[in-house]
Amino acid sequence: MHVEAVASDITTERVDAIVNAANPGLLGGGGVDGAIHAAGGPEILAECRRLKADLPGGLLTRGQAVATTGGRLPARWVIHTAGPVYEPTKDRSSILRSCYVQSLLLADTLGATSIAFPAISAGVYGWPLDDAARIAVSAVRGTSAPGIELVRFALFGERALTAFRQALTNIPPGGMN
Repeated sequence: MHVEAVASDITTERVDAIVNAANPGLLGGGGVDGAIHAAGGPEILAECRRLKADLPGGLLTRGQAVATTGGRLPARWVIHTAGPVYEPTKDRSSILRSCYVQSLLLADTLGATSIAFPAISAGVYGWPLDDAARIAVSAVRGTSAPGIELVRFALFGERALTAFRQALTNIPPGGMN
């Protein structure tokens, strides 16, 4: 699996699946979530409403992932995952790791060969960027998803790009670090 980090608007990525840093309610919001819903159109929201109806309490459990159509996006699928809110006194890194692992496994099950991720939880959820990058790269490199050939971190801003490129340099294939 080839893993790379690029400065990009995830809604323009020409990959099989893009990952949405969704809120647990799945009905759109700000940041990446809002941009994906706006660019993808009403088909994504309609599928999210159907999925939401089958979820306990109507909420996606943090760390889990579900898929919808890509709507008007270049990607065939949007994989929605709800990342954890950062809190310095609680270790939620396993939940953040699970977002990447579950998204990769779901993409593989769907038949995707390429996937693009944002920096999950590193925006309004407050996760420190360097730590978010380390967890993301380690999770991706440590997950066996045989059908996935390309994983791209599509990042907004120079700080995010630098953090993810540094993590890619420091964490070898296999995800140890």
